[in-house]
Amino acid sequence: IFGWPGYLLPWNTLFAGISILTWAFLTPSLATMQTFEAWWIAAILARNAVMLFLFVGAFHFALYIRKRQGTRYKHTNRWQARDNPVFLFRNQVLDNMFWTFVSAVPVWTAFEVVTLWLMANQYIPTITFESNPVWFVVLMLLIPLFREVHFYLVHRLIHWAPLYRWVHSLHHKNSNPGPWSGLAMHPVEHILYFSGVLIHWILPSHPIHVIFHLQHLAFAPAPGHSGFAELEIKDGFNVKTGDYFHYLHHKHFECNYGNDLMPIDAWVGTFHDGSKEAEDRINERFMERAKRMGKVK
Repeated sequence: IFGWPGYLLPWNTLFAGISILTWAFLTPSLATMQTFEAWWIAAILARNAVMLFLFVGAFHFALYIRKRQGTRYKHTNRWQARDNPVFLFRNQVLDNMFWTFVSAVPVWTAFEVVTLWLMANQYIPTITFESNPVWFVVLMLLIPLFREVHFYLVHRLIHWAPLYRWVHSLHHKNSNPGPWSGLAMHPVEHILYFSGVLIHWILPSHPIHVIFHLQHLAFAPAPGHSGFAELEIKDGFNVKTGDYFHYLHHKHFECNYGNDLMPIDAWVGTFHDGSKEAEDRINERFMERAKRMGKVK
C-alpha cells in the first residue's frame, strides 16, 4: 500500500491531489450548478481540455519531442507513425489527439456535468467531508479498485468480435502506443469507459470523488500508454509507469485486459508477462477457443 511504486504512490496520490485542487479552485460551486447554464458547462469543458493537454502533453514532449531518455526503458526502437494511411491525417499523434479532444473530452465532461448537476439538486446521495470523514476517505481509496474491475469488464466486452470490429479496433491501430494513444478511442468506447462514474449515482459521494474518478480515467492512460516502462526523473530516481503490462496487450491482443493494480488477468488465465511460456499459454488458450467455435480443426 505504501511502497514505491505502490497502491498510493505515485500515481493514485497524484491523481487524488489534482482532483482536490480541481474542486477547490477550478470548479463552480454546487449552488451554481443547480441549473444547466452554458457558461459553467463550457468552463468545465475548457478546464478538462486544458488539463489533459498539459498532463498528456508533458509526457509526449519529454519522451517523444525532446526524447530526453532516448530509447532507454522503451519497449521498441520504433517511434510514432508518420505518413501511415491507417491513421487520420496519416499521422499517429494527430489521429490520437483528434479522438482525444473531439470525443474523449466531451464525453468525460458530459458525465461530469450531469453528475454534478444531480448532486447540486440532491437527486443522488451526496455527502460532505465534515459529515462523513471516514466514508469520504474509504471511498477515495476504493475508487481505483472499482475502476480496475469496471475497466476489465468493459475491455473484455469490447473484445467481443462485433464490438471489436466496429469500436475497439480504432484504439488497437496503435500497436506501438504513445501517451496520446491512451484516450484514442471510438465514441462508443468512450461512453463505456467513462460510465464507471455512474457508481456515484448510487453510493453516497462527494463531488471530489466524481472528479477524482473521472480524472483518474482521463489521466492514467498517458503513463499507461507511454511506450516506456520507466520515466527518468533525475539521476538515480525513476518512476515506473505500469506501461509494459498494457503494452503486451497492444502487442498480443488476447491478454492483459485489466491493469496491473489487481491480478484479475492472472485469476482468469489471461495474464501475460512477456515470457515465451506466457505466449505459449495464451496461444494454446486461443486455439482451444477457436476449435470450440469451429474455426480450426
